[in-house]
Amino acid sequence: MLQDTEPIIIELDIKKLMVDNIVITIGLAILFIAIQYICLKDFQFSFFQMIIGIILFILLYILFVILHEAFHLIGFMIFGGVPFKSLKYGVNLELGVAYATTEMPLPNHAMKKALLLPFWTTGVLPTIAGFYINSTALLLVGACLIAGAVGDFAMYKELHKYPKNAIVKDDPNLPKLYVYIK
Repeated sequence: MLQDTEPIIIELDIKKLMVDNIVITIGLAILFIAIQYICLKDFQFSFFQMIIGIILFILLYILFVILHEAFHLIGFMIFGGVPFKSLKYGVNLELGVAYATTEMPLPNHAMKKALLLPFWTTGVLPTIAGFYINSTALLLVGACLIAGAVGDFAMYKELHKYPKNAIVKDDPNLPKLYVYIK
């Protein structure tokens, strides 16, 4: 079925996304820290706390990047009904990105949901938790993961142009999608 039609190719500009990611991360980090300071007024500075905070940030960031990609896989299974054996996960060192993909094509509406699931679970929820427990490390991780979803939002924006029943195939090696209109 997919071989019968010529696909529409959606390809992201990784360099532009990396710049966008850095700008959004810095902006959100400043915003979140300012809100934390204004609302919670509980800033105490010590060298020891700073070192612990940096270590906690690094550990949480690594964990949440892994979870971000895992939530894409969960989204593929829940929203797209793909089998576990069709999922792939890893790191592309050449591009400097973690990835999650499926060999199975998905309907457009399922792919869009799978693209945005990690934004909510690894970006927004940790940020809310960071404000709730007054954790600067968690707020900064939330800022990084919200900004880290910039590529997911770019893909979502492009997919939004096509019918919900269009078939979307993820490229296993590049940040590229193939859209097949029925």
